[in-house]
Amino acid sequence: MTLLPCVHSEVEKKTTLDQALRGVLGDQILQTCYPSCFTVFLVGICSPTTPFLLLGDVLDCLPLDQCDKIFSFVEENVSTWKSNSFYTAGKNYLLRMCNDLLRRLSKSQNTVFCGRIQLFLARLFPLSEKSGLNLQSQFNLENVTVFNKNEQESTFGQKHTEEKEDGMEVEEGEMGEEDAPAPCSIPIDYNLYRKFWTLQDYFRNPVQCYDKFSWMTFLKFSEETLAVFKSYKLDDMQVSKRKLEELRASGGEHVYFAKFLTSEKLMDLQLSDSNFRRHILLQYLILFQYLKGQVKFKSSGCVLNDDQTTWIEETTKLVFQLLKEIPPDGDKFATMVEHILNTEENWNDWKNEGCSSFVKERYDDKPKRPTRKRQAPEDFLGKGPDSKIFMGNDELTRLWNLNHDNMEACKSDSRSFMPSLDEFFAEAIEQADPTNMVEEEYKAVRNPNYGWRALRLLSRRSPHFFQPTNQKFKSLADYLDSMVSKLAKELPDIPSEEIKTGEEDDDDNGDNLLKDSNDSEFDESKTVSNQQMDDIAAKLGAQWKTLASHLEMKAAELREIETDSEDIDMQAKLLLVAWQDREGSQATVESLVAALGAAGFSEIADNLSDA
Repeated sequence: MTLLPCVHSEVEKKTTLDQALRGVLGDQILQTCYPSCFTVFLVGICSPTTPFLLLGDVLDCLPLDQCDKIFSFVEENVSTWKSNSFYTAGKNYLLRMCNDLLRRLSKSQNTVFCGRIQLFLARLFPLSEKSGLNLQSQFNLENVTVFNKNEQESTFGQKHTEEKEDGMEVEEGEMGEEDAPAPCSIPIDYNLYRKFWTLQDYFRNPVQCYDKFSWMTFLKFSEETLAVFKSYKLDDMQVSKRKLEELRASGGEHVYFAKFLTSEKLMDLQLSDSNFRRHILLQYLILFQYLKGQVKFKSSGCVLNDDQTTWIEETTKLVFQLLKEIPPDGDKFATMVEHILNTEENWNDWKNEGCSSFVKERYDDKPKRPTRKRQAPEDFLGKGPDSKIFMGNDELTRLWNLNHDNMEACKSDSRSFMPSLDEFFAEAIEQADPTNMVEEEYKAVRNPNYGWRALRLLSRRSPHFFQPTNQKFKSLADYLDSMVSKLAKELPDIPSEEIKTGEEDDDDNGDNLLKDSNDSEFDESKTVSNQQMDDIAAKLGAQWKTLASHLEMKAAELREIETDSEDIDMQAKLLLVAWQDREGSQATVESLVAALGAAGFSEIADNLSDA
């Protein structure tokens, strides 16, 4: 009889080893020693999830002092858990294990252990991991501060009675006169006690502040609480600075309580404690930052009105001032808190934008392997018998081979195509002469192509292009007419007898060059003088817009007039000036009188016509 070899699959081998590891771990747990079987967690020997399942079982079975030692092993091997072999399979198990452990720990008694777990999770997960983020800005509503809400059971009355009967004898080591707090102008009774601890409910759930009636309650209780802080001053003697220095010198540790103690008997001592007061004031600042901040998941009704915003801004200044007055190092503490709150604004913006990853993408800087290229033909490279580069077209080949160095060919003097002003504007100047009788539609300045090239040339070679002017032009042709008249007087290459302006005058702007032959018969006495415009503007005053519609002024021009000056009389004057610039020779007294009469200013029109 032949024995066949027993063949087992890899899955069966791993399952068997997993069960064996559980048995070994169970025996070691009974012996209350470190589970040394963790050292056999090698890839390929057991299932990837087995280490994390065993760690969870160990931490569930052992007491907290043993869990502290086991967790030291977990912390030391954080680099192992982050490796590719373990991270994908075990990150959820580690997160669940840490959360289960945190539920067993007390935040006030096991503060250091809780902090170690949080730091481990921060080292384990990358910055882009969102499992530990409060994405929807939810509050821990289970954190309820319990205090005495029944005034009948209050001990404030009994406390003062006992103090009076016993005479409050001070024993050695207790608070003496030098450490006694300064008297407070506001009585510390059950009413203050109830209002003070009721504020914790608003700090726990800030959304209540958006309700009208809840806000009034919060406002009233906060004003009384802050008034106590203002009148109940602390100094170095009250916070026992000397005792604090002695404690530091002796190597004593600072005691921190994560939960408030709400006993009525501690109210006096809490108000004179600097750390306690800082906790309360810091809660105010955190609450105010949430109420004012832009949070993505806030409902549409969570909006502050102007009175609430003003009160929060004023109270924020008061809180910072109170923080600065708390010894020791009040100024330093307030500055640090302000810096931290400003940093929190950046985190808030990051959450509003969807918590984008902080990890930048890596780019491969390694040079790519060059690929082999096919050799180009000799004719294309210009290595043929004629040393020509063939471009596939006879004309392109001719242009390409005019010069072997294309950049030098582009820099050649022969490629300077910009004409001079006298060459380019010679035809326009000749056409502007009234004696040549060239009709407007046939002038070169009416050609859009010519106008575009003229502007480019003027911007490069004429100083008149950048000179400011108050004259307004309706079209590009009108502007070029004005520039042509100026150039006609300055260009030396054009004989003066060829430029006939129609009139012999000394106009510096050369505007008479563009006047038609009928302009010589124009009577300047019919135009509106500057003095007449001043008188009319003073009489129009704020009613100048009524006249503007009859002078056919556009809305854009009216807005420009209002922007140029805030004075009413000056706006009326600018209206008449703009009308005169637009109409030119047609801006006569007769046309202005007609516009004034149509606008309902008959008296002003009569005075102007009689002048």
